[in-house]
Amino acid sequence: MKVILKQDVKGTGKKGQLVEVSDGYARNFLLKKDLATAATPQALNEMKNREASQQYHEAMERKVAQELAEKINGKTLKITAKAGTNGRLFGSVTAKEIGEALKQQLSAEVDKRKIEMDGDIKAFGGYEIVVKLYPGISAKCTVMVGE
Repeated sequence: MKVILKQDVKGTGKKGQLVEVSDGYARNFLLKKDLATAATPQALNEMKNREASQQYHEAMERKVAQELAEKINGKTLKITAKAGTNGRLFGSVTAKEIGEALKQQLSAEVDKRKIEMDGDIKAFGGYEIVVKLYPGISAKCTVMVGE
């Protein structure tokens, strides 16, 4: 009997997967515990529509991330900070501050967790940062820290 799983079932398959199982296992366990639905033509059609919708949304997210990467790539952000002697900053420039600078200077909304730095920025100068926007899509930009 073919069933579409509603939840992950150990040893059988993952959620949303179409699997072939024995009739007794399907009727007495999967269907009874509402872990699966019978693979009727209507259910199969709904599954195909769900998959197509998911692929469309992933394509749209990828497109938006690609446009944002083109907007950010190669740009220079200017951040001002207070410093003491020898050009050492009071505190450091964090990913949150870089995210705010991206939003203000480039109109690019980026979550601070997607910004990768080679450690804290604790002195004046230029630093390369990488912004990971989507799996496989990233952008590099320069951060200039000045007074």
